[in-house]
Amino acid sequence: MTLIKSISGIRGTIGGDVGENLTPIDAVKFASAYGIWLKQQRNKKNYRVVVGRDARISGEMIQNLVMNTLVGLGIHVIDLGLSTTPTVEIAVPMEHADGGIILTASHNPKQWNALKLLNAKGEFLNGEEGAKILEIAESGSMSFSDVDSLGRISKNEAYIDIHIDEVLNLKLVNKEAIEAADFKVVVDGVNSTGGIAIPLLLDRLGVEAVKLYCEPTGHFPHNPEPLKEHLTDLSEAVVKERADFGIVVDPDVDRLAFMDEKGEMFGEEYTLVACADYVLSKTPGNTVSNMSSTRALRDITEKHGGTYEASAVGEVNVVELMKKNNAVIGGEGNGGIIYPDSHYGRDALVGVALFLSLLAEKQMKVSELRVSYPSYFMSKKKIELTPDLDVDAILKQMEAKYAHETLTTIDGVKIDFANSWVHLRKSNTEPIIRVYTEAPTQKEADELADKIIAEINSIS
Repeated sequence: MTLIKSISGIRGTIGGDVGENLTPIDAVKFASAYGIWLKQQRNKKNYRVVVGRDARISGEMIQNLVMNTLVGLGIHVIDLGLSTTPTVEIAVPMEHADGGIILTASHNPKQWNALKLLNAKGEFLNGEEGAKILEIAESGSMSFSDVDSLGRISKNEAYIDIHIDEVLNLKLVNKEAIEAADFKVVVDGVNSTGGIAIPLLLDRLGVEAVKLYCEPTGHFPHNPEPLKEHLTDLSEAVVKERADFGIVVDPDVDRLAFMDEKGEMFGEEYTLVACADYVLSKTPGNTVSNMSSTRALRDITEKHGGTYEASAVGEVNVVELMKKNNAVIGGEGNGGIIYPDSHYGRDALVGVALFLSLLAEKQMKVSELRVSYPSYFMSKKKIELTPDLDVDAILKQMEAKYAHETLTTIDGVKIDFANSWVHLRKSNTEPIIRVYTEAPTQKEADELADKIIAEINSIS
């Protein structure tokens, strides 16, 4: 069991010892630190924070603890209830709130939960802001409001519908073409809030949705990370239903993957590639993804006359570079679409609408669309960390070993070979070293990953 504190928020497993897991005391402690930090940003009378959660089992407990902690600080809370990460992100500026908290551990299994923290723009905090909150939490110096100055909680459960309205109003979402295409789609909502939001969006677009695991019970029917090995039920359902394709999201609906009409993965990395292809064809410009994402985005961007840049891993890093380079679209290779015309956050609803627009206009099958893109294959493996493992020393040794290759060290170590690459980094969200590789074939990508892992094991 573990508690991880990073710019991605406060993430841990439910139960266990205080300070080592996400216990009620830890939830209150970090919610308090966040609320105090917010109040330090502006000297004003009323403070407002938007709070929403995914459907995981511990969500209601953690949300009640967090909301009432904020109330104790004199902060008013807008309770979205069951929601999605991008829904909370768009709600913050709409509510003229000072910040937002999403209770979700994203793709992690059901025993995990987290506090994901937003600023007044509805964007994730940067490293400096996150460090300040951790400093407040560890200081133990916290002062709460008296009885006449307590905050209050108001419910607003309309924001998923408002979010969908915002998506449908995007200029590049071709509602008419999508409706005319008469699509049939199977949706795997992993029994979380994607099972609410995605079918509602599809209905508004005139798409027939076959629901698979769309009851928001929090009992995930499979590992919630949207990878091929977890999605055999979706694959079978797409073929059985003779659907045009399948959609799967993670529990908080900021990651998106597709399955073609044959029940084969479109490729989580290619979610962003396809959406970028569509956006760039209408509004030429630049793109950004993180260092662990496919080279195919670079190829597509250059095809449309734009410039591609790679950031350190982490949504806040991608967003920062997108703003700097005026990127028209960006995101992460894990299926996270960031479209600034909507907002600066990964958003599966936006991704679905853009992908459907592309497919409707091209009038192609999903499998045909996939083979129209540059073909790269990725391996995503991990090395479990133990207390005696010195990750920094290992990465330094790997850097020295491959000093003759093209290296990037802004986030772990990325080694670029002529026709492949490997990225080694310590995860922000799990006690692991991530080992990502990409090559022209799956066999080469897997072999490169296994070779690197063997080299790490030999020196650790």
